Amino acid sequence: MSTIVFLLVLMTSSFLVISSENTNNVYSPCADTKVKKSDGFTFSIAFASRNSFSYNGNQQLSPCDRRLSLSSSNSQIAVFRPKVDEISLLTINTSSFSPDSYGGYMVAFAGRKYAARSLPAFVANSTYTVTSFTLVLEFKKGRLQNLYWKRDGCSKCTGNSNFVCLNNQDCAIRTSNCKNRGGSVDCSLGIQLAFSGTDKHLSVLNSWYEVENLRQYSLFGLYSNLRDSLTGQYNKMF
Repeated sequence: MSTIVFLLVLMTSSFLVISSENTNNVYSPCADTKVKKSDGFTFSIAFASRNSFSYNGNQQLSPCDRRLSLSSSNSQIAVFRPKVDEISLLTINTSSFSPDSYGGYMVAFAGRKYAARSLPAFVANSTYTVTSFTLVLEFKKGRLQNLYWKRDGCSKCTGNSNFVCLNNQDCAIRTSNCKNRGGSVDCSLGIQLAFSGTDKHLSVLNSWYEVENLRQYSLFGLYSNLRDSLTGQYNKMF
């Protein structure tokens, strides 16, 4: 039986630095917790085929649910611990990891009794690769309720011949142009993360509204150590 491999990931902190004590001592993504602003919060993203996230072909379950048997299938998992209500940029280095080799879809998730998960999002196949995403974590009274991917409808790649708009929602490049496929483009995944809802003290989580008012992908310019990410290469590829 194969095991789920934890990817090496980098979480770059938000530019909104708030000094506050972390009160969340739950570190497993498959455990339940309630959080307040500036607590650390652990969640995961699983990579597998789209069908791997369904039980008996039609019931959508969290990867924490053992009925999915992801540990015995071709899958990998990345674990993150951002600060609640801080805008963060999460990255997954694909120099030795090819999402299309593990089914090409990803699901974000956390919790067990109060399990929450996103819908499967397409990442890559042998033809196309999507590298930029926005993920919103929605809380109610500090309990995670939902994780959902926000799309901009390809507004940033319209008219650019280096990109393809998939399903009118995702900008993609040709997988053959990725470095891990012999090309010249760094196809590491970049996930802009934000929060909405309320924390356990009923304080409103505002970071999603801040992201909504920013031009998508603008946060990439704030992280000098990620200047080689895909979105930093929009105007210098090929």
